[in-house]
Amino acid sequence: MAEPGALRAYWALLRGQARSQTSYRLSFGIDLVSNVGATALDVFTVFVLFGVTSELGGLDLREALVVTGLTACAFATGDMLVGNIERITLYVRTGRFDAVLVRPLGALPQLVLLDLPLHKLSRAGFGTAVYVVALAAADIAWTPARVLLAIVAPAAAVVFFGAVFVVTASVAFWWTESGEFGNAFTYGGRDFTSYPISVYSGWFRNAFAYGLGFAFVSYYPALALLGRPDPIGLPGWVGWVAPLVALPATALAALVWRLGVRHYTSTGS
Repeated sequence: MAEPGALRAYWALLRGQARSQTSYRLSFGIDLVSNVGATALDVFTVFVLFGVTSELGGLDLREALVVTGLTACAFATGDMLVGNIERITLYVRTGRFDAVLVRPLGALPQLVLLDLPLHKLSRAGFGTAVYVVALAAADIAWTPARVLLAIVAPAAAVVFFGAVFVVTASVAFWWTESGEFGNAFTYGGRDFTSYPISVYSGWFRNAFAYGLGFAFVSYYPALALLGRPDPIGLPGWVGWVAPLVALPATALAALVWRLGVRHYTSTGS
């Protein structure tokens, strides 16, 4: 647990970022509005698909929107909180990471807070709204367990996406031009989890859905919420334990990050 002095330092970093980013209010407001676009486009794509089909992967429009909404909520929030860690490539390439290491604070929290994109708050808010509306529109037989799952699932998905951001960003310690490689798993993972995984097949589904764990981010929790069986054949209890995928993802992210920091060598400049 961080010491009180460290917590005050992190809070000061956050306040400094907030003051800096909101100093030009009109520009900040425009950024807030424009940032909704990417998430809105993901949701709009689902409606376009249902313009030519009555179901997608065995789910109707309202059910599919639960999957999409859960992903939109979790990814947008995770991207806002941790996504800027992708800038580690710049810090490593230029040697600016040296300054981060000499401070008596954790390197990862510093990097997250130094460039925290507060303008993405609107995207996270919009994604959360889509998720809540999708839950209200779907024919869900609510029970205390389902209410708890509806809260825990997006929170765990935020942690999972955050872990993916950290793992892919950590590759920069070995390969400084790893940005596009990382995007394949971060933004690619967002796109993959926005739809029922039953629409995919073969090695691609096995690799992304089960090998990398993306199936347990939104699809299986959504099935549990909807009370729908898995057309692929996994038992119903999988959806209830799916949020636990955040635990190994976090452990892996912590391990890879520590290895990367140990591997880092200064530019000498």
